[in-house]
Amino acid sequence: MPLSPSATRELLTQLGHSPKRFMGQNFLVDGNIVRKSVELAEVVASDHVVEVGPGLGTLTSAILQTGATVWSVEKDRTLTAYLRDGLVREAGEKLHLLEGDAVEHPLAALSTEVFDFKIVANLPYAISTPWMDSVLSGRLPNRMVLMLQLEAAERYAAQPGSKLFGAISIFLQSAFAIARGHRVSSACFYPRPDIDSCLLHLIRRPDPFVFAPEVKKLIRGIFQQRRKQLGSLLRRHLPDSGQAWIAHLEAAGYSAKSRPEQIPVELWKELVLTQAAS
Repeated sequence: MPLSPSATRELLTQLGHSPKRFMGQNFLVDGNIVRKSVELAEVVASDHVVEVGPGLGTLTSAILQTGATVWSVEKDRTLTAYLRDGLVREAGEKLHLLEGDAVEHPLAALSTEVFDFKIVANLPYAISTPWMDSVLSGRLPNRMVLMLQLEAAERYAAQPGSKLFGAISIFLQSAFAIARGHRVSSACFYPRPDIDSCLLHLIRRPDPFVFAPEVKKLIRGIFQQRRKQLGSLLRRHLPDSGQAWIAHLEAAGYSAKSRPEQIPVELWKELVLTQAAS
């Protein structure tokens, strides 16, 4: 069970540690949410599970109780030392802890020989999108259950036509199906954040599509000018082949006057394939 807010505060005081807002250090203090995270991920003893920012080890302990092997990355030195002195010693080879930046090490110290794995994590808001982009650039987990601030979760799950629909929505939804999420009150954390969070459940598609780095750069550039018409954007970013993309859009029932957020994920993938063939 996670520590209560008062017990969490007391432990942090003993460690001489003040939660760092810029690192998104909001510690989960609700046992129901911890249990829900593990249940959604369907963690079993044979699993390898990546965790980001284990903090005081609340979620880590719950995952370890299933018998799974955990690979964690923690940037904070004080918390890393606390975990190594306690949970790592107790868990032995079942817990691998890396001190480092999760954006640089999105899969923690996960063995290069492991390709069948899951991610269960309470993600700091500041790194959620760059971390996700790093995950989508390498080995893909078969399932992710992520605690995210509500705004980040809404961007990930945004549908075409929404002002929240953007490049990260396209990249993520091309590789993962978004299952039903679970809203989480800010009261479930210490210190209490300003907004609610969301437990987002992502399942890898049978045929995940991963965009090449240069295409990601192109799509990001287009969405940075999302208020402009897509036709003019494509002609600007792709002077040699932009017209072919426009023709493909029109064949699919869209106008060159469409805005980037109006184009569905599947069509972005088709446009990329059209570009590759040209």
